[in-house]
Amino acid sequence: MDALPRDLALRIALASRVLPGVDLPKMLGILHERVGSPLSDEKLKSVTVTNLKTGLGSLDGEEDGEDIGIGLANIKLAVRYLWGDEAEDEDLPEIQLYKDGDLPESIRVAIGSNSGALINGHFGSCIRFLVYQLSAQDYRLIDIRSTIEADSAEDRNLFRANLIKDCHVMFVQSIGGPAAAKVIRADIYPIKVPDVIEAVEQLKEFQKVFDAPPPWFAKALGRSAEESVRFTHDAGC
Repeated sequence: MDALPRDLALRIALASRVLPGVDLPKMLGILHERVGSPLSDEKLKSVTVTNLKTGLGSLDGEEDGEDIGIGLANIKLAVRYLWGDEAEDEDLPEIQLYKDGDLPESIRVAIGSNSGALINGHFGSCIRFLVYQLSAQDYRLIDIRSTIEADSAEDRNLFRANLIKDCHVMFVQSIGGPAAAKVIRADIYPIKVPDVIEAVEQLKEFQKVFDAPPPWFAKALGRSAEESVRFTHDAGC
């Protein structure tokens, strides 16, 4: 099989990453089956939600694609990437100006996201991290970090952890044990949020923790151990 042009390979890689359980070889197989070979810009732009869903369903023996366990929103997003629209996320939030000291007693939070300002990404496959500076009264989006280069890294999970190593907390839809261990070793506290929600909604909920911070949180805020109490927030790795 001839090597794909870099731009087409990138589009296919991005599409596969938003479909849980679908790696690049599987994605290529579906595309060759649905739109034919060799793959081209025209053929990728001909992919529809229906034929991609049907192709995904056939992997699990569900020819109609109705019970494949992958949300329709993810399939629609994958089609956008195949079409070459990955740089046109109209709902992507705007980065705000920030310099150290702007938000006293604040922490830095990473959000695993695939679209807009949503927490809708798995640690190992999210397309980007939204990075917020968060205090008890305020929050500010200070950076958006693409994870695309992680695909070529020797250790993808370590690459992702290092990408957000200046953060204290990370919210993602899911994260496996080995990956969570690498995140924790980078002094980042991983918290799973299974349901897709707005990043700001989660940040506002997490601001309640500032009133009674756990020891690790108090340390990040520069408070003494005596000022902290046991952390009771429902978090998991």
